[in-house]
Amino acid sequence: MVSLAASAAVAQQRWRVANDGAWFYQTADGKRLARLARGAILLGAAKDDWVAVTMEGWIFASSVGPADRDGYNLTVTRAPEENLRSAPAGGLVAKLTQGFLLSRVDTNGTWVRVTRQGFVSRDDLDSLGATAQGGLTPGPRPGVNDTTPRANPAAPDSTATDPVRALPTRRTTVYRAPDGPALGALAPETPLRILSRSGEWSRVQFEGWVKSADLRPAPAGVLVGVSAAELRADPQRYVGQVLKWTVQYVAIETADDLRPDIADGTTYVLARGPLPERGFVYIVIPEGRKADIAKLPPLATIGVTVRVRVGRSRYIGNPVVELLALEAQP
Repeated sequence: MVSLAASAAVAQQRWRVANDGAWFYQTADGKRLARLARGAILLGAAKDDWVAVTMEGWIFASSVGPADRDGYNLTVTRAPEENLRSAPAGGLVAKLTQGFLLSRVDTNGTWVRVTRQGFVSRDDLDSLGATAQGGLTPGPRPGVNDTTPRANPAAPDSTATDPVRALPTRRTTVYRAPDGPALGALAPETPLRILSRSGEWSRVQFEGWVKSADLRPAPAGVLVGVSAAELRADPQRYVGQVLKWTVQYVAIETADDLRPDIADGTTYVLARGPLPERGFVYIVIPEGRKADIAKLPPLATIGVTVRVRVGRSRYIGNPVVELLALEAQP
């Protein structure tokens, strides 16, 4: 392992994972630690049949906790596993099991940028060529007695673009949801951060200032502004989360074999939305709320608080949620 790390200092390359589910090892031909996603980019140096790599990405802050072991300061706390992504809400890099050790690099709201060193079989990687000098350097894990100078892992690669930052190429309309009503327009060169993607659409974030008197806090423990398109694009991310939506009631239905994500015989609401989206969602309703739902006229607009069961259902792809609270809309 020492000789391979020394080789890495002079033979850094970028590598793309060629095989979905390729193993990330603790040492060459040692303990298997994680499964890598096809297309993920790693930085490392090859020797014989192995590549000593640095795996870097973003993970939910709520899915990791403090650690002090083997030179790492974070551990994955979510069971059985959590996704490591190339950017906040970006492409999948790896699936990390509970207890996986990491080093913190940076934070960004609810996300933490982390890194981990290990080994990957050369058969599972495609070389993308040498990196610019001064990039990440795989080597001994950073510990208390490790005083070897190394480059800042957060330093950007000047030869690569940041997949989560973008600029409008022209005056661009901002929509409340894919194909929904317009909110306004962005001037060219407005700095944007891409939060998620769904087909031809990107959800973006940009910074600005408003009067504090014009704001009210969002409900505690409830996510607002999450679209069905986001659930379909990243179905595992929101499972178990509580959302506040406005939907259009269509009908009460009973689940059958065509709705495998809902138990047979379960009553659910077919609704359009969340508004202004035009797609459909399935809202599982408790027995005690059937009478209230049955009184609603078709196409009534209702406010609902729901918990996500399935981000993207089989066959149809619509989200499945369970009703927690209901309120009529004027």
